[in-house]
Amino acid sequence: MNKQAQYLVGIDLGTTHTAVAYAHADQATQDIRIFEIAQLVAPGQVASRSLLPSVRYHPVEGELSEVDTRFSPAGEQAVIGEAARVLGAKSLGRLVTSAKSWLSHPSVDHEAEILPWGGSDEVAKVSPLDASASYLSHVRSVWRHQFPDAPLEQQDIVITVPASFDEAARSLTLEAARIAGLSNIRLLEEPQAVCYDWLRRHAGNIKQALAEVHLLLVCDVGGGTTDLTLIKVEPGRDEPKLTRIGVGDHLMLGGDNIDLALAHLAESRLHRGDSKLSAADFSQLIEQCRIAKERLLADDAPEQVNVTLLGGGSRLIGGSRTASLGRDEVRKIALDGFFPLSGLDELPDKKRSGVVEFGLPYAAEPAISKHIAAFLRSHSQAAQEALGQDSIVPDALLLNGGVFRSKTITQRVIDLLNKWRDKAPRLLENKHPELAVAYGAVSYALARRDKKVRIGGGAARSYFLLVESEAGQQQGVCILPKGSEEGNEIRLTQQQFALRVGQPVRFHLVSCSGDGDFQPGELTEVTDERFHSLPPLAVAFEGEDKGEVIVQLAVSHTEVGTLNIQCVSVNDESRRWDVEFQIRKKGLTPSTSAQLPAQFDEAVDKIQQVFGSKSKRVNPKSVKSLRADLEKVLGMGRAEWDTPLLRALFETLLEGMKNRRRSENHERVWLSLIGFCLRPGFGYPLDDWRVEQLWKSYPHGIQFVNERQNWTEWWTLWRRIAGGLDGEAQQRLLGDIAKFLNPAAARQAGVAKQIKIRGYDDMVRLAGVLERLPVDKKIELGEWLLKRLRKASEPNQTWWAVGRIGSRVPFHGGSHNVVPADVVQLWLEQVLTVDWKKVPQAGFAATMIARMSGDRARDIDDAMRQKVIDKLKASKAPSSWVGMVEEFKELDEQEEKQIFGEALPPGLKLVS
Repeated sequence: MNKQAQYLVGIDLGTTHTAVAYAHADQATQDIRIFEIAQLVAPGQVASRSLLPSVRYHPVEGELSEVDTRFSPAGEQAVIGEAARVLGAKSLGRLVTSAKSWLSHPSVDHEAEILPWGGSDEVAKVSPLDASASYLSHVRSVWRHQFPDAPLEQQDIVITVPASFDEAARSLTLEAARIAGLSNIRLLEEPQAVCYDWLRRHAGNIKQALAEVHLLLVCDVGGGTTDLTLIKVEPGRDEPKLTRIGVGDHLMLGGDNIDLALAHLAESRLHRGDSKLSAADFSQLIEQCRIAKERLLADDAPEQVNVTLLGGGSRLIGGSRTASLGRDEVRKIALDGFFPLSGLDELPDKKRSGVVEFGLPYAAEPAISKHIAAFLRSHSQAAQEALGQDSIVPDALLLNGGVFRSKTITQRVIDLLNKWRDKAPRLLENKHPELAVAYGAVSYALARRDKKVRIGGGAARSYFLLVESEAGQQQGVCILPKGSEEGNEIRLTQQQFALRVGQPVRFHLVSCSGDGDFQPGELTEVTDERFHSLPPLAVAFEGEDKGEVIVQLAVSHTEVGTLNIQCVSVNDESRRWDVEFQIRKKGLTPSTSAQLPAQFDEAVDKIQQVFGSKSKRVNPKSVKSLRADLEKVLGMGRAEWDTPLLRALFETLLEGMKNRRRSENHERVWLSLIGFCLRPGFGYPLDDWRVEQLWKSYPHGIQFVNERQNWTEWWTLWRRIAGGLDGEAQQRLLGDIAKFLNPAAARQAGVAKQIKIRGYDDMVRLAGVLERLPVDKKIELGEWLLKRLRKASEPNQTWWAVGRIGSRVPFHGGSHNVVPADVVQLWLEQVLTVDWKKVPQAGFAATMIARMSGDRARDIDDAMRQKVIDKLKASKAPSSWVGMVEEFKELDEQEEKQIFGEALPPGLKLVS
């Protein structure tokens, strides 16, 4: 505890609202107050509210006065809070919402300026990380005005996070706080905070209030997540002993999903023509439906509420449209759609495609009831032990979140558990479901101050380091068992690592929150869905001396609430290196087999005979036949080489990099093999380091510049590993091939002559995979190629490149770098003029451009989609192509190969 702190502060940084509570740090009484947060509530009107809506409005220049933007984040013109929500409900594409959900999104760059999602180019954008930080900055600024002698950054602060947040999302939350100038932070799981609030309110009566209660389910349905926690209740001397025994996995499902369902209903009633509403229109409609939902689910709800979608520009009034939502139908959607009276054996439908709206991957199964059933089953052993019987259904219930202000929904959850156990659970009262988390965060801080922490349980998950068994099976070494108390370090003495100084090393971990009594160092098979991959861990050993350091892993669950991992030198325990999470982006699952073939050493010898330091006089035929010789030695074609083998061969080829210039054949073969062994440039431990080493060779180019085949292998190498190259590297590649692709530049005499040697077709294919280019560069590139395709002499594979450039679902790039739908619809007009029977590649390009993503900010409109579907069918295109355009679907291996231009290595699987 910070001895200088005057206050204990709890911050609920929610998806929908941010709430702050506080108490004096040095007072014996536990008087907790809600911090009323001053904010703009309407243009020209400032007021203090108990809730700060976690939204930002990005106004048109000159729309608001300087007074109205006085609370804006430094250097920005943005409105935060109630006025932002009011203005956003009346505008198109200017409201930033759900930053917390984006912070937990595993497939985006959290520092990229991508919000508001679907907003037009003239709207200022902000990253999910900076948006989250701006809400905390607003609180800090208002706090300073009210408590000038006690700056917020000097207080003891508890920020709450969903229990389901993984290490990446927790780390990002701490980073957002740091950006906001807050560093003395402790994290607390939101369901525990709700429970701490209940304990404080029932102080002195807890034993009686929990009499005959053995297992408590905390169900927290927020705006963006459903958070589930099980707490075991046991008799104690003075009051019951509480132990958190289970937390749910991350479930992006909450009140926002009900708003989405209502918006889809309202859209069908506002529908004009065949096209859907734009992303900006739909965003405005969701905000209107949220307001309607809150009114229609209230106890004094009217029979119906109108939602109005305003027009834009000069049509602001005349273009408005209105639809009605009825009280009964809204309650039916909320109850039967999200809280059905399903059976305990009815689990979430895993075959259903996930719902994507505004780029967020919401849970595929909307029935929260079924997720609760799956959660209880995953903790069945612990639940039965707590209850002392075969039942797994809790006998007490604590509900939190804005949806539970509705007595109807509250009663439905009680009825659900009653159905499962033939006896209604005891409902623990929560009078303020939108403030309980903030209150509870301070209650927790007070309990720590008074050394009366009442909820035990330690780490919510067990953590495992991935290793491979001799049989090639994926195994996990337990490095931190579930329940480990904070601050207790566990040393993994059974495993030692020999790590080179100066070279980055990555570890892959998984976690498991379900049943299982694991011990440190214990090996277990990692084969089922109970285990969830964590972001990779990375460490670089600094030191002047060459050689290796023998280390062990030391792991602890920190007081801050995160996982701490260090590499500790076996010879000198004072030498420690922090291992930090690399925030996960879209990627691949690693291979499950790391056993190298018995003939591997012989294969290495073959490579060293050609590229080793003592192989200058090797027979030229041996150079040309190296690939065939490797296939013969290994006893399999190179298409069967799995990822561990490929990466091991890469290491040997990399050592021979300087010797690739001995002859044109040396260079050609080396370029071909090393690119093949590193494709797709990511997805396996240390691939980022491998790509970095290989990229160092790019500025030197190729030696034999007059050999066309060498140029082909050069461009193919970078195409194969493009997924591992950052945006800067991809822009450099484009810069070097742009003059050959730009129709105007390519007509120049010198360029036209070079094209014949430098492999135009291969440059086009390379251009198609540069997914991390800025959108304006992609648009320019796509239009160059489409202009070229107007000539009959252009190779048909250029269509493939156009399809990749305009694809709705990128392979390795972020979805925020997708070419806008209105642009690619113009491209499709040209593609539709081509005879797809004669040029099936054009049909395939249309398939990629029109492929359904489920995100209306990326997807083309329905009318154009139908044109593509009709033409694909008329052209007798494969049914799988039609399927990709009609609905969102995962790709099979053959479809992946068609889209990505080459099969992924065996054992690597694209993560959706």
